[in-house]
Amino acid sequence: MTLVDPAGATSPAASPDPIDRLEALFGDAGAAGNPVGREAVLAADADGSMLAAGEDLLDAFGLNAHFVPEALGGRFAGPEELIGVMRAVYRRDPALGLGYGAGSFMAAVNVWTSGSAEQQSWLAGHLLSGGRVACGYHELAHGNDFARAELTALPGPDGQLLVNGRKEVVANLARAGAVVLFARTDAAAGSRSHSQLLLETARLASDTLTRLPRFATVGMRGVPLGGIEFTDCPVPADAVVGTPGHGLETAQRSFQLTRIALPGMTLGLLDTALRTALRGALGRRLYAGTAADLSLSRTVLAEAFADLLLADAFVTVAARAAHTAPGQSTVYASAVKLLVPALVMGAVSRLSELLGSQFYLRAAEQPLFQKLQRDVLPSAFGHASRVSCQAALLPQLPLTVRRTWSAEDGPALPPTTFRPGEPLPPLDFGALKVTAGGRDPLSRSLLQGAERPTGRGEDAELAARASQYATEIRALSAEAARLTPDQLGPAAPPHAFDLTTRWAGVLAAAACLGLWWERPGDGQGPGAEPAWVLAALHRLGVHTGRHHDPLPEPLSEFLYAELLRRHDAGLTFDHARRPTGA
Repeated sequence: MTLVDPAGATSPAASPDPIDRLEALFGDAGAAGNPVGREAVLAADADGSMLAAGEDLLDAFGLNAHFVPEALGGRFAGPEELIGVMRAVYRRDPALGLGYGAGSFMAAVNVWTSGSAEQQSWLAGHLLSGGRVACGYHELAHGNDFARAELTALPGPDGQLLVNGRKEVVANLARAGAVVLFARTDAAAGSRSHSQLLLETARLASDTLTRLPRFATVGMRGVPLGGIEFTDCPVPADAVVGTPGHGLETAQRSFQLTRIALPGMTLGLLDTALRTALRGALGRRLYAGTAADLSLSRTVLAEAFADLLLADAFVTVAARAAHTAPGQSTVYASAVKLLVPALVMGAVSRLSELLGSQFYLRAAEQPLFQKLQRDVLPSAFGHASRVSCQAALLPQLPLTVRRTWSAEDGPALPPTTFRPGEPLPPLDFGALKVTAGGRDPLSRSLLQGAERPTGRGEDAELAARASQYATEIRALSAEAARLTPDQLGPAAPPHAFDLTTRWAGVLAAAACLGLWWERPGDGQGPGAEPAWVLAALHRLGVHTGRHHDPLPEPLSEFLYAELLRRHDAGLTFDHARRPTGA
């Protein structure tokens, strides 16, 4: 059995694919003298600076074009390819990924979602010319509670808006040519009191601004995080993005792309952490052999590999569902952000155990792994917390019970959603909704798949797993139906929030099973064996509290062997199995 044929991998030099081209530009990370190799990345981290050669490389590559929709002259067609491109950057240096690109995408997607034609055209030109955009959402005093944001942009005497207040931790603020600010534009209480502003920083009155010092951080040391305080800073009224007072709704719609894309990008960090830990285990002499010879070591590596495959499957399906079911993307985005970052953090933490007492040394593989372990925390927590995602899912549960889980039938996701590489409908920003209206076609796909006969070569064990998750949907439906209105808000009891974790688990299982059911019929490629699905579902059970059992030995040994094959062939550990020099 094998998940991959290394001989069939695509050569970067022969491929016009932007991801392969970017990997080729980065070159061999271990090569001495590579200006964007491991040594250079670690040197920049030690200095607390961005990797300058990496930024020059991304300038030459034209990374900003991948943040601009094709209709505006860019290359952004949807989150799936963007994730692939940015994952290649995160594999080399997560700080470069966040500091160069992810922040600009987080800001820009609000303008693509709700901005005027003039705003979209100006921002597209700014990005395509190499400019950066900062995203000023959060305030330290309120975190993800945007409705309590204190920075104001209220009407002044001359018809302009006067901005007052501060934003403390904003990536690229000091060097961004534009900033998207989340501000209170109405003194009244309620959800329609905030707006987003698109501001050209060069036109802001300098005497109304105070630059705040960078906050010290444990991870992402090189990312230029800055703060700013406004004092009666005049800005034009037409700087508002979309309808005044609809800033929260714009954010909730744009989050449906960023909450999928950012966790998907971060899987590049896990890929390199897994590769680094594997190299360390293979090179560490222990008990007359190597650390990798120990069964426990192989199990830890295999479980991290299974976690990566699980997360990648969920991210991939959610990214494609943004095209095929945009009205329900709000659920899938929140579920991805709820599950995947915690999974990545847990996998990196567990991999650190392989280094043993040598973890604290600054030699061999340890320095890079130490950096990755520091960088994973802001990568996972940034943008939206786990609780905020649960709070977004919880009030949607009762209607989902009535319209999807209790209904006799309903639409499932189109099969193309589970077929990576197949063409998708164009991404429609206007079709992204604040709520899913009780429709959940991904879980409906699982329910329909669980009923398919096993006589046509389907794996009996996987069929049993599908049946178990169909039963879980029915149990979840019964418990969610008993929630009272006072158990659907931020003050809900713990057991209510637990239901959202179980829902996310069902959706992740549906993604894995859907990819299996719609796998290519030629029996080739990374999805040809059921072992990865069984391992992913086993690990999903651990992450959602269904059990705490280690990966069964046959699955562990199978995945470890596949891990070695990809390592030796220089292929990524995700489902794409692309050539990489990381």
